[in-house]
Amino acid sequence: MRRAVPGVVLGVLLLAGCGAHSIQELRGGASGHAGHGAAAQSAGQGSDHDAHDGHGAGQGVPSPSPAPPTGTAEGVAFNAPDVMFLQMMVPHNAQVVRLVRLARERQVRPEVSELAEAIGVTQERESSTMSGLLAAWGQPATAPDDEHAAHGGMPGVSEEEVAALTGAPPAEFERRFLDMLIAQQDDASQMARVEVATGLHTKVTEMAKRVDISRTAQIAQMLALRDK
Repeated sequence: MRRAVPGVVLGVLLLAGCGAHSIQELRGGASGHAGHGAAAQSAGQGSDHDAHDGHGAGQGVPSPSPAPPTGTAEGVAFNAPDVMFLQMMVPHNAQVVRLVRLARERQVRPEVSELAEAIGVTQERESSTMSGLLAAWGQPATAPDDEHAAHGGMPGVSEEEVAALTGAPPAEFERRFLDMLIAQQDDASQMARVEVATGLHTKVTEMAKRVDISRTAQIAQMLALRDK
């Protein structure tokens, strides 16, 4: 990317997993496609993912107030965006872990393998914590499919995309893997930024801040690896 891929193409790549749909879902908005073009335009203005002004300051994401509480756990209130963020992140993390496991079976550079494994371990731990919070709140581990369908679908990779990556020739696999993982991590970063803006539960919003910071750093590392 940077010198290899124009900024507009990078914007399309980073948003290929429909992260804008996730933002609409977490906001509770009805127009899943409304923010997609604006977010892509914003991402296309720079040649790097980290062109945003700091973590959580993406130009395509407004800063609404936290939604009202919908329940309490151990005396601490949580709201619908808190629940939706956790419910979306658990399967989203699982997709990333699946990609990491797929890369174990293919020839990639050691530095790519090491980064991928670190990402996989981190996200498995995240999912365990997130699932524990949902269970403590009496909430299902994931939202029903129809809840996501109303807003454009869950962000992430399709079975067709995984199959295409699996069948990629050796010379192309690593680049395709990095591209797909970059898109996945960008989706997570976008969802985290909306949780920070609209969530209520301090533990979850702090977790979202860490997700945004870590994914942004990982994307920068992967862009650098992709350019080598």
